[in-house]
Amino acid sequence: MATLILLCLASVFKIAASQRSPTISYITQTQIKDIGGTVELACSVQYAESYAVVWMKVDKGNNGNTLPISTGSSLILHDSRFSLRHDPLSSTYLLQIKDIQETDAGIYSCQILISTSNKVAAEVELQVRRPPFISDNSTRSVVVSEGEAVQMECYAGGFPPPRISWRRENNAILPTGGSIYRGNVLKIKAIRKEDRGTYYCVAENGVGRGTKRNIAVEVEFAPVVVVPRPRLGQALQFDMDLECHVEAYPPPAITWEKEGIQLSNNQHYKISHFAVADEFTDTTLRVITIEKRQYGQYACKAANKLGTADGRVELFETVIPVCPPACGTAKYSAAAIVTSSSAALLIMFIIYMFRNVRAQY
Repeated sequence: MATLILLCLASVFKIAASQRSPTISYITQTQIKDIGGTVELACSVQYAESYAVVWMKVDKGNNGNTLPISTGSSLILHDSRFSLRHDPLSSTYLLQIKDIQETDAGIYSCQILISTSNKVAAEVELQVRRPPFISDNSTRSVVVSEGEAVQMECYAGGFPPPRISWRRENNAILPTGGSIYRGNVLKIKAIRKEDRGTYYCVAENGVGRGTKRNIAVEVEFAPVVVVPRPRLGQALQFDMDLECHVEAYPPPAITWEKEGIQLSNNQHYKISHFAVADEFTDTTLRVITIEKRQYGQYACKAANKLGTADGRVELFETVIPVCPPACGTAKYSAAAIVTSSSAALLIMFIIYMFRNVRAQY
């Protein structure tokens, strides 16, 4: 009798076991891997001997489209980077991906297919670390007038999501204060000409060395004219250079005038412009073999679309020649100084001899 009861109980337990619903007892937690690395995703099932167990990749951003990878112990996806192992003892299906690519990131679903309308599923996310990159919708360059508001934007991709910071060339102080500003948008309420230059948008996320974009900021402003020597003296029949330093953007038109009359290159004057940078120009007016009528006030004028400015230089007569440029074309050379000294001594000697001759007669 006892034996019959045990046999009945065993049959009941067997039937109950065969009627248990299949379940997923374990699935790997979220994985974070570098590009080129290897990942292994494990899915353990119970009571699923009579059902198909599949791995699928789910694209939740594309209407939930799925990519079948494996069924049972067989791989469906023909990609040498993917492999599948089945451990019958633990009913575990191990999906391995080698040489991980950015496109491998996403949701991987382990599913037990019970019927066409019923399944048991568990998911694991694979996150792929990627060095930061700056998006094309970020600011590339800025041209603005002085006093206007400026907004520069910088957006970056990568994983983990990058942090954005702003810097200036040579770690110069930013218009917002300090040498670093953190955030996607850098705002300048009223830009000054001193704020022009190269700005750096820097994206960092701990993967690789980060990346940056150079943003050229050009500030348009009216000319500013500086005269280094407002008064210059020179003797008759010698040359003299009059100078002005001009700062402006866009580059200005520069002219020289005397008493309201614009000067040009001829036997009496030579005008030269030297562009030091986009915003800086040095201009020189050489007065050649000075005559009496060439003494007086000169003006250098600079004009661009934002305004005009001028600087004034007075040329007056002296008895002793000033060198340079009186001593020749080698403007600041030692040879020119020696030539000037020799010429001066020769003149003094001639005058001395002339006076002695007159005294004798």
